[in-house]
Amino acid sequence: MPWTYDPQNIFARILRGEIPNKTVVDTAHTLVFHDIRPHAPVHVLAIPKGPYVNLDHFAAEASAEEIVDFHRTVASVIADLGLREAGYRAITNAGLHGMQEVPHYHLHILGGRTLGRLVDPA
Repeated sequence: MPWTYDPQNIFARILRGEIPNKTVVDTAHTLVFHDIRPHAPVHVLAIPKGPYVNLDHFAAEASAEEIVDFHRTVASVIADLGLREAGYRAITNAGLHGMQEVPHYHLHILGGRTLGRLVDPA
């Protein structure tokens, strides 16, 4: 399946500095920032700086350097935000059925309280 990246999506615009964000960490390949509509006391988004639509696009086409930087940055942020001991949830949405709202791969990291069920039984 071909992936179509929209360079005008909100995360691309954040990466270009057109839209401000509350940055947690900024590395060579990854930006982590606070979600503007948090669903938990801690709710940050981790995004790769490359033009990847979703997780499978990132996993298939990102360089090893991008993949390592992204995952190591996520691990560092989880530790720095104090989520490692009590726990956290990491969520990514992809496509229509996954309810993806922004066509740029992003990982939600939520914590700071007990979280509800991940998916309601259908």
